[in-house]
Amino acid sequence: MPPIFDKPSFEKYDYVVIGGGSGGSGTARRAASYGKKVAIIEATTTPGGTCVNVGYKFTNVGNPTFDWKAFKPQRDAYISRLNKIYETNWAKEGIEYHHGYGRLTSPNTVEVTRADGHKYTLQAEHITVAVGGTPTIPSDDKVPGASLGTDSDGFFALEEQPKRVAVIGAGYIAVELAGIFNALGTEAHLIIRGETVLRTFDPTIQETLTPWMEKTGVHIHRGSNVTRVDGVRGQTLTVSTDKGEKIEVDQVIWAIGRHPQTRDLGLETAGVKTDEKGDIVVDEYQNTNVKNIYAIGDVQGKWLLTPVAIAAGRRLSNRLFGPEEFKNDHLNYDNISTVVFSHPPIGTVGLTEPQARKKYGDDAIKIYRTSFKSLYFSQVDEEHKEPTVYKLIVAGPEEKVVGVHLIGQGSDEALQGFGVAVKMGATKKDLDDTVAIHPTSAEELVTLR
Repeated sequence: MPPIFDKPSFEKYDYVVIGGGSGGSGTARRAASYGKKVAIIEATTTPGGTCVNVGYKFTNVGNPTFDWKAFKPQRDAYISRLNKIYETNWAKEGIEYHHGYGRLTSPNTVEVTRADGHKYTLQAEHITVAVGGTPTIPSDDKVPGASLGTDSDGFFALEEQPKRVAVIGAGYIAVELAGIFNALGTEAHLIIRGETVLRTFDPTIQETLTPWMEKTGVHIHRGSNVTRVDGVRGQTLTVSTDKGEKIEVDQVIWAIGRHPQTRDLGLETAGVKTDEKGDIVVDEYQNTNVKNIYAIGDVQGKWLLTPVAIAAGRRLSNRLFGPEEFKNDHLNYDNISTVVFSHPPIGTVGLTEPQARKKYGDDAIKIYRTSFKSLYFSQVDEEHKEPTVYKLIVAGPEEKVVGVHLIGQGSDEALQGFGVAVKMGATKKDLDDTVAIHPTSAEELVTLR
């Protein structure tokens, strides 16, 4: 087993990272590759962060007799293996792993508190905060009985598959969880405040996925706010809404958003500023307002995605410790591709149609769109064929592609290549000049008229 350090090995480290998730690991490993003295402080016993530990994606097995009890230990064993890979990689690359709670005590010192209460301090030239975020659950004062439910992290701890579940929220986590439960045969209720799911996504995505989820069996309760939850944990729970509904379920899962884990980090002691949400305020180079303290990943509130945290962390270490060519390296947060593992999956990059019209003006925007049924479902009865909708948003006389929004089988995989094109400034003509790959769904994006 790789060593876990319980005291400083150096008088001063080049780099100390608080948080051993994907972002923290990415920035630490890049710094170590430049021969720097690096330490990671991780409070949990499961390195890897949210995506590794509670972000592993299920797939639609399409089998209502799915053996949850058999699958869960397999999943847990897989995640445990990933945790060990993180530890092994750190040791292999010369990164010290300090298991304890990291707290800033000055702009250049981090106090580590171990589980047994023992404390020691690491001195550092540079410090990065990469502690991530955690799911939000309302207080019982705000929603009586809210604590009877669990969150998206708790979903992975369920020992048994509930027969009835209420998922509260309309974002991608809520959509994915409701889809998983529904596909596995659980009676799934999705309680949303608006009329559609994924309200920050392009309207076409919202308008396509919402009715399809209902068609496949998810019970969507629109325009609803949960007012209370009654019952006993482990038994029937009754979810009441402000529309007068009372929904009886076996499990309640809150998926209403996440918040940064910035409490008790010593940010005030070090003078690091946060915003009203608690996110650490950073500039485009991940600098906080305090010299030599930085923040990456979910804790800084922008693009809460694992690859984003990794990319930002690596670029930060390039800038701090790399050669001259990287002295201005930083992540550009424009046109970041993202997917939702819904049923069917979604891929999106760039501006939504409302965003594009606001930025460029209605007259400068042109929309190309196609709806079809993927060849994948050619031998399936018509009513069971998943919808596929592709939407291209272009701006200006040159028809620069400013938004790509896909929903349908294979959209998650198809988007990666088109994400590169958008990042490079592709125009509609560039897509038109690309020979289609037939027969694929993705070819529709280069044959739009």
